[in-house]
Amino acid sequence: MLRPMIVAVLMLGGPAWAEAEVPTSRAQIQMGFVPVVKTVTPAVVNIYARRVIEGRASPFADDPFFGQLFQNFGSQPPRVENSLGSGVILAPDGIVVSNYHVVGQATDIRVVLNDRREYEATVLLADQESDLAILQLTGAKDLPSLPLRDSENVEVGELALAVGNPFGVGQTVSSGIVSGLARSGSVTGSTRGYFIQTDAPINPGNSGGALVDTEGRLIGINTSILSRSGGSNGIGFAIPATLVGQFMQQARAGATTFQRPWAGITGQPVTYDMVEGLGLARSGGIILSDLHPASPFRASGLKAGDVIIAVAGQEVNTPAEMIYRMSVAGIGTDLTITAVQGGVERDIAVPMEAAPETPPRDTQVTGGGAAVPGVTLSTINPAVIAEYDLPLTSEPGVLVVDPGETGGRAGLRAGDVLLGIDGRAVSTSAGANTALQRARGRLALDVQRGERRLTMRFRL
Repeated sequence: MLRPMIVAVLMLGGPAWAEAEVPTSRAQIQMGFVPVVKTVTPAVVNIYARRVIEGRASPFADDPFFGQLFQNFGSQPPRVENSLGSGVILAPDGIVVSNYHVVGQATDIRVVLNDRREYEATVLLADQESDLAILQLTGAKDLPSLPLRDSENVEVGELALAVGNPFGVGQTVSSGIVSGLARSGSVTGSTRGYFIQTDAPINPGNSGGALVDTEGRLIGINTSILSRSGGSNGIGFAIPATLVGQFMQQARAGATTFQRPWAGITGQPVTYDMVEGLGLARSGGIILSDLHPASPFRASGLKAGDVIIAVAGQEVNTPAEMIYRMSVAGIGTDLTITAVQGGVERDIAVPMEAAPETPPRDTQVTGGGAAVPGVTLSTINPAVIAEYDLPLTSEPGVLVVDPGETGGRAGLRAGDVLLGIDGRAVSTSAGANTALQRARGRLALDVQRGERRLTMRFRL
């Protein structure tokens, strides 16, 4: 399912690489891509997803007087939202990959194969940031599947085929070339990633479909297009198959959420005007500005001011590229980071680790006797920082995971960080919970909200 965004991105729904040969006969020219299409299309599926959007209750629902007068005022009934997209079978036992924006939060998923067989599907693993989801088809066996190609071997100019179900018209194949590599940044709404660019026409409904090479190997999963009109303008993006492989591996291991190695660093791309001051030969790379005390990069000897120029032998120029390289490597490996320190280039081995749960997040919900009941609080640690995308430089505090009904009416928001309660600093969920239980008469909350710091005062 594609949603057009003006001058922006639209959400869309093997053996060694052989040198391409020019057709030498009339028969070869007439055949075109027929052999590869016959091999690929049985493994590309149509996906129909359905989810129920909860309705909104009347704001007077809990009021004993006005609730009788305005029973349905401002209320909205539940509604059903349907999405249409594509997917790719990765294994004969019914493992399928698609986009998160096609199947994420779906309550009912139906998958239709090219030969019209239908299966119910469940989501094994989903990740909104990467816009990928791994599905399991119920009762499936001996299905056709596509092999994954190492994305590092893909080159600009290669022929590519896009297979999917654009606009719901039925399975369609379009051809083009690989137009670019290492396209990174926020390409699909909240999605941050690293993409392969193609000019093979893809449109709404192609979400989750296959981008394959001329040998029928999966290069990537089509996920978005850049368009003014809602149709294809020849600028499409696909998630590399190498990352898809890591998703499938984690799903096979029983993970329900994608586990990324944690860097615990912040940085920015090195621009041309920064080169001389950093003692570099040319622009490129990422200069580190801050490292968390628990960062594995810091433990390996990196520090603020160092410039990372390559990861696993591949040049990196943006944080999104580095996150991609780390995600592909996976937790439990050692990754070679090439960095410039004091003008000297060095290779440094950095262990890929999950963000630590130290100190424990100790999630608690304030009780009915608290000044603000029903607030879900967590102690901030590296895992919480990574999960909720908090700044590394944020002061020690307690995260408001859910403000609850009372907290929401009082002005608290999910993502707020409580720094102090009634003038006393708080750094654990237990301490914040106790302070809210003890508050009487008046209450003052020191809150960090994004880049703003504010004090909220209440009379109890």
